[in-house]
Amino acid sequence: MSKKKNNAPSSSSISKSIFKWILAIIGVLVGLFIVVFIYYAMSAPVVSQENLQSGGSSTIVDTNGKTIASLGANKRNYVTIDKVPQRVQDAVISIEDKNFYNEPLGIDPVRIVKSAITNVTKGTLQGASTLTQQLIKLTVFSTDAKDQTFKRKMQEAYLAMRVSQKFSKQQILEFYLNKEYFNNGIGGIKTASKYYYGKSLNQLTIAQTAMLAGIPNAPSNYDPYVHPEAAKNRRNLVIYAMYENNKITKAEETEALNTPIDDGLQPYKKVSNSNDTKRIVSDPYIKEAITEVKKKGFDPYRDNLKITVNMDYAAQRKLYSIVNSGNVRFQDSKEQVGATIVDPNNGEVIAMIGGRNLSNIQFGLNRAVQTSRSNGSTMKPILDYGPAIEYLNWSTYHQVEDTAYTYAGTDIELKDWDEEYEGQISMRDALVNSRNIPAIRTLSDVGLSKAKGFANNLGMDLKNSDPLSVGIGAEASSLQGASAYSAFSNGGTYYKPTYVSKIETADGITHRYSSKGKRVMKSSTAYMITDMLKGVPTEYATYANISGLHQAGKTGTTNYDDSAISSNSALSGTAKDAWYNGFTKNYSMSVWTGYDSPNSEGIAMTYQSVPGKVYKEMMEYLQDRSDSTNPNWKKPSSVVRLNILDNGSTSAIVAPSSSGATSELFVKGYAPNNPYKGTESYSSSSNSTSESGSNDVTTTRPSSSNSESTDENNDTSENNSTTTGTGTTGNDSNSNSNENNQGNTNSNNNNTGNTGNSNGNNSTGNNGGGTTGNDNNSNGSSNGGGTTGGDTGSQGGTTQGGSTTTQSGTASSK
Repeated sequence: MSKKKNNAPSSSSISKSIFKWILAIIGVLVGLFIVVFIYYAMSAPVVSQENLQSGGSSTIVDTNGKTIASLGANKRNYVTIDKVPQRVQDAVISIEDKNFYNEPLGIDPVRIVKSAITNVTKGTLQGASTLTQQLIKLTVFSTDAKDQTFKRKMQEAYLAMRVSQKFSKQQILEFYLNKEYFNNGIGGIKTASKYYYGKSLNQLTIAQTAMLAGIPNAPSNYDPYVHPEAAKNRRNLVIYAMYENNKITKAEETEALNTPIDDGLQPYKKVSNSNDTKRIVSDPYIKEAITEVKKKGFDPYRDNLKITVNMDYAAQRKLYSIVNSGNVRFQDSKEQVGATIVDPNNGEVIAMIGGRNLSNIQFGLNRAVQTSRSNGSTMKPILDYGPAIEYLNWSTYHQVEDTAYTYAGTDIELKDWDEEYEGQISMRDALVNSRNIPAIRTLSDVGLSKAKGFANNLGMDLKNSDPLSVGIGAEASSLQGASAYSAFSNGGTYYKPTYVSKIETADGITHRYSSKGKRVMKSSTAYMITDMLKGVPTEYATYANISGLHQAGKTGTTNYDDSAISSNSALSGTAKDAWYNGFTKNYSMSVWTGYDSPNSEGIAMTYQSVPGKVYKEMMEYLQDRSDSTNPNWKKPSSVVRLNILDNGSTSAIVAPSSSGATSELFVKGYAPNNPYKGTESYSSSSNSTSESGSNDVTTTRPSSSNSESTDENNDTSENNSTTTGTGTTGNDSNSNSNENNQGNTNSNNNNTGNTGNSNGNNSTGNNGGGTTGNDNNSNGSSNGGGTTGGDTGSQGGTTQGGSTTTQSGTASSK
């Protein structure tokens, strides 16, 4: 009987088969890697000796491509390798790449494999960079973590191999030592030695050499002036590495480790990279732009970037000239200024001034973004009246009380400059003439918490603990002011202000940036606030008026409290801060003036109009440019305009042609009945309604045709469309605003009509030719420990101020 042959494969043959498959897979993977490597290498940047020898500088250009400044290029003294002591070379190689001289290809394959395994197992892209690869990174690549891609790593390795073929190890080390960045605007090892120790390289101790060798790994983190403990830890790592690499003895290691980190360290000094005119003119702006670039993950001092900022240099230069060359007269040379111009349609910062008489000071105090001064009455549209329209649907004619007021739970009485009261007045008059008591009453009606939410959505930084008095002034900057008022200008959208539009890295990667807008209020709110604020430059702060320009604005001043005046009687009758926030459809600008030491000197009444005059000079320049436009704001369909005639005790809607009437705005659905509907040019809602919950004029609305139009002071027609509504307004006492609920609209835009002639008991007003408010007279007073403050306005040479008493006992006002 024959045996069957066993055809089962042996274990050895199976092992051989598996091994062959593994080899095949590895071969395929290696082949794919080579193909990918070659593909990426073909698109790698070109590296020349000039690139390798140059400093790690970045260029900043304005929105038109004009170079404004270079960073890091002109504070580096190049040193050849023969002038670099061996100890310095040993320190750098020991900590950065101890196998430097044993890497003929400029890369370390073993480290690459280890790094690849870590990257796969941990999901992170870690480097295995040799000193040569680091040189490539500093020369042509970005240090931003987002750019640490696989493609970038392949190109980095390829270029390191090319450089190793072309240059000797000594040349490569020379390039690297001169390209390293040491923070504080210092580039290159020779310059760093002089800056930190006041010595040449051959005079450095081991501890000092190690400290310098350790900084470039993370320049800002290992700055011995700012982070001495971290700098010491890093220095010690270098000392350990030098000993392990047999470059120093045990005794030298011990001595170096025991050396204090500040041994021989020179006193800190600020380094100016450039004193040219463009840099001086643009310095505060550049400071903020650099901060923004760093937040995006780049190092502008060593990444060889081309940074495009949103600055219009021509506008920046003009703003600098206005505050420095006498175009506007300041009280004295010590009075300072902070100003910001923002494009309201995208949040781009067009120009910024951080102070006067800056000379060659680099990156000093930027008063345009400081947040330690009260913004006075420029806060009122943001925190008081904006929320009242948004949440309570108040009209511009809504009646508010200017009567005696004491903060709840205190004996602190709030007053205006004249210590008198105007009784019942319209919200429009209260805002334009910057009365303080109606503003605080309005904030109280809205609710402080809800109003703070509205203001913070506009870029303010109000705290839960802030008292009711912030309604007439809170800590803010001109950057915040210009950005907040931008939302009124553009119809209700807030854009976070931005300085940088584009960053181009040396390897050709382009990053673009823009601010994404967020709607923070209804278009009706933005338009109605804007319409009221049109009256400020035309009727109140006439020194800021620009003939023919569609604009709106608000003054603001803050006065000293009793304690400050008692300490320095010269402060009596002066203001601590003066503001003007103004805007058009194209630009929003905020200007602050005051003193860095406010309790030593205040702003006399004559000079409290300076912010408005700076605004006027700048806006006239922007308007006169060949590319300028002058668009007016178009009334949205959610707003109704009616002519109101106040006869002292009663108010009524009248025809647009009636003399002595004021043109007022109402949220659609909250407007009173219009008896002239269909016979005059009015825009109104259909169906009958009354404005419950407010003190606005009320009339019984007759039924009439749905189609209405408005001829608003012969302005350009807007929309010219008709929307037929089917809903009824009903009783509005507890309803929320609905911008598009019903009604037919066919309207034309208009400028604000005459303001004033309003009020119940003590009516006052302005009819274009009258005398209007002026800024702080020194008549303000405080009771119960409160403080006074005022605003600035002028017409016909007559002055009127506004004063207030705050809950906290600190000065803040119009």
